[in-house]
Amino acid sequence: MKLTIVQIALDLPLDKNFDFYAPDVSEADVGKLAVVPFGNKLFSGVIVGVSAASEIAPDKLKRIKFIQRALPKFSADDVALFRFCQSYYHHPFGPIALNGLPPAMRATRLVVPKAVRVVTITELGREALKSIPMRAVAQRAMLETVERTSQTELLLRSRHERAAATLRILLKKGWVASHELAVDLRTLPGTAPKTFVPGPLLNREQADAVSGITDRLGGFAPFLLSGITGSGKTEVYLQVISAALKAGMQALVLMPEINLTPQFLRQVETRFPDAQIVQQHSGLADVPRLSGYLDAHSGRADIVIGTRLAVFTSIPRLGAIIVDEEHDASFKQQEGFRYSARDVAVFRAQQAGCPVVLGSATPSLESLQNVARGRFTQLKLTQRATPNAVLPQIGFIDLNQEHAQDGLSITLIKALEETIERGEQALVFINRRGYSPALVCAHCGWMPECERCSARLVFHQRDGRLKCHHCGYQTRVPGTCNDCGSHELVPAGQGTERIEMALRAHLPGARIARVDRDSTRRRGSAEKIFNAAAAGELDVLVGTQMLSKGHDFPRITLVGVINADGAMFSADFRAAERMVAQLTQVAGRAGRAELPGRVLIQTRFASHPLYQAVGAQDHTRFAEMALAERKLAHLPPYTFLALLRAEAKSESTLRDFMIHAAAAARGQQSAESVQVWDPVAAPLSRKAGFERQQMMIQAGSRTLLQHFLTKWLPNVRQHESRAVKWVIDVDPQEI
Repeated sequence: MKLTIVQIALDLPLDKNFDFYAPDVSEADVGKLAVVPFGNKLFSGVIVGVSAASEIAPDKLKRIKFIQRALPKFSADDVALFRFCQSYYHHPFGPIALNGLPPAMRATRLVVPKAVRVVTITELGREALKSIPMRAVAQRAMLETVERTSQTELLLRSRHERAAATLRILLKKGWVASHELAVDLRTLPGTAPKTFVPGPLLNREQADAVSGITDRLGGFAPFLLSGITGSGKTEVYLQVISAALKAGMQALVLMPEINLTPQFLRQVETRFPDAQIVQQHSGLADVPRLSGYLDAHSGRADIVIGTRLAVFTSIPRLGAIIVDEEHDASFKQQEGFRYSARDVAVFRAQQAGCPVVLGSATPSLESLQNVARGRFTQLKLTQRATPNAVLPQIGFIDLNQEHAQDGLSITLIKALEETIERGEQALVFINRRGYSPALVCAHCGWMPECERCSARLVFHQRDGRLKCHHCGYQTRVPGTCNDCGSHELVPAGQGTERIEMALRAHLPGARIARVDRDSTRRRGSAEKIFNAAAAGELDVLVGTQMLSKGHDFPRITLVGVINADGAMFSADFRAAERMVAQLTQVAGRAGRAELPGRVLIQTRFASHPLYQAVGAQDHTRFAEMALAERKLAHLPPYTFLALLRAEAKSESTLRDFMIHAAAAARGQQSAESVQVWDPVAAPLSRKAGFERQQMMIQAGSRTLLQHFLTKWLPNVRQHESRAVKWVIDVDPQEI
């Protein structure tokens, strides 16, 4: 009797498929998920082939556990996308295919609910909505949501604060009803929503951008939408989505940060009240994320909104892709499968035959170069969308002339006081969390360091702990210096905690909220702060880059920037580009409505060309300077890079591996336009107990680089060791 064999690509960092015995398999199962035994564990994988024989002896073959037939299989387009990523990023197929799936689909034991509870508004609820007091914010918000369209309880819980308690109240009052609905995993045709709420009147530039994009629906067309902050890029996105939905297509929107999705989601829900809208990001609970993925795959979902992993969501009727803040480094995955969601989105648009819109106030140099080469069409928005709104005035506070106590200069404090007195709001930006970057012995200069990383521990005063922001290690604050025994350990520098405390001391009575990774750990906490700011319930927001982009607070008229000079001393050639983008983005939070805005940047280098470009609010001038420098230095986007990143517990084991990898690379280095650099220590040379090194390959063209990697990497794999973890990073964003 012939065995039926399946080839499985596992969710493992192994660039090969594995054979398993599967008696009840057929060709129709190719693309399905399966669970198989591997070693002494169970693993999820993808069926990539079926055959009648195997090179493995029959008695050595393990039997497949089961096939996830309750779940849909990957389509031919899905597999083609994964194959492109496998070829371009030189990463195994299995982890790529499973990368964008919800955790529930990757699990070795799938639990798909047979039914969900759906909430609908009652006639009593419709009447109540007319008279419900404004102070009942949560009840009103939930009623308005279910009035537009019925919602599952799970979706309501993911979108609303205190959802469980609010839902109980609404059910008890009879304002909503809840009933059970069977979960349907079948592929169903999507339907375009019936209702489109008209948007505001577009200005000439916005109208030209919308028509330029929508005229190309149904065919591949990459656009760079470069618009100053507050120029109405979001309205262009909404108009493009509207055109795609009216044509019976689906739309995909990628955002750089999870905390940006709620605000955009509200805008989309308002404009498309009948649309099926789903989210895909790691902050969602398992079941809502699974439900959203299945709705997108089946065609039931009209709009998919998510972070970088959403680019792999299966969407059969894809009609438009939007990548907001396309320059943002968050679109590049920095662990494991190191893909760029922006670049994958462009390939996916080409595959689907649809427009892709890359939007930014500070476009990446790579995208600007693609415009220069005629690959992208640039659409410009040069004026603010709100009538009478103008760009903020940007000024500099010279710290060589003025002392900043606890990080705050007298000039900035006075400006904050005046802003609050006028009943307006302010934002204080410092891209460093914690109380201070380090504790320092006042006598000998000793500073506590992480036991597992080559980094100093950050002082968090509120917790009374020292924490490593790289590996998560934390410890209590020592009572004395380890070197000299002194009791005088003082905080050096500022973080968000310290600035928040200083603001509370200087601005008694002001309503202040801190926004960073520490203060917004709980699900929905960031959205709660943003809602309070939008409602005028806060005077000052202080925080990190979480505040710098995408948010629209009409009453913020002052932005203060602290500790921006750090980028001046970075070894990364992209540091200046990121600094200008970040300062431009955070400055753009000021004066977005009729009230004029002002930005004050504390610095010791006010005359530096970078700051002058920011002050002139002329990103084009900066980009021209930066591109000229990159061309002279033979750096991207004029050359193409790949990094071999490796780590091991043993420094000697790591060194031996890198020596072999470098020798293998030089052995095939025949083309003059491919340069192999020596292995060096990574910028963070030790992390979580692992020693780390990297080696750079530089080529004059993308084709040459890919050809080199294809020949070189098999030699690296032949001599790899289990003691060494390594990955190839194509188009690295951090050097």
